[in-house]
Amino acid sequence: MSIYTDIRKDILNIAFDSGHGHIPTCFSIVELIQTVYETMKNDPTNPEWDERDIFILSKGHAALVHYVVLARRGYFEMEPVCGFGGCESTFGCHGDRNKTPGVEVSTGSLGHGIGVAVGIAMAFKIQKSDRKVYVIVGDGESNEGSVWEALMVAADQNLTNLTVIYDNNNSHARGLQITNPGEKLSAFGMNVIEIDGHDTAAIKNALLADTDKPKAILANTIKGKGISEMSDNHYPWHRRSPSKEELDRFMEELDA
Repeated sequence: MSIYTDIRKDILNIAFDSGHGHIPTCFSIVELIQTVYETMKNDPTNPEWDERDIFILSKGHAALVHYVVLARRGYFEMEPVCGFGGCESTFGCHGDRNKTPGVEVSTGSLGHGIGVAVGIAMAFKIQKSDRKVYVIVGDGESNEGSVWEALMVAADQNLTNLTVIYDNNNSHARGLQITNPGEKLSAFGMNVIEIDGHDTAAIKNALLADTDKPKAILANTIKGKGISEMSDNHYPWHRRSPSKEELDRFMEELDA
């Protein structure tokens, strides 16, 4: 069984225990976020390491997959994450940089994280640091004008230390579906690499590719990837958690 299946199982179990979860949007980026952490400079034993690269989850409602990946890498134990979304938990439905080791920026307001990522990349460039910044932005949150304003600044400042990963799952709860995102990202000054967002070899190659402009990885993904009931119709699953019968059935599908 792959680590990606194990991550999806962790998400399902925690969503069942806690009664919270944005499961489909978490499942669309499992391979992306895991591969970013395997590729970038980071040290779970020293989350504040001065030379670490920075990862920001701009689509902050997918916080649960971020927590699971961080726990599996050793930033903290998995058991406390099972209190996800509870009043006393430090693992909120959106990440909080002041509560969770490894969460660099508190996100959740749509279109917020990418602007912060651009600012940090600018600071690293001014400091002549070789540290890099990675940010995952959702296609749904890209209805926000702030996303495109941030990209214009990244291109204007030629932030080659910035990688924007655009989660193109072609579905969101509200707003307009953005057509031809590759053309739009390119028009805003990005060097675009389009991939299958569940192909880990393609993800790694895209992350490591050198470009002479800020990089945008257009990752085509499936919302609810791995669970047919969710990928076929994700809307009923936008925020709900599974029942015990559903949990057992979904685990069997992931094992198949």
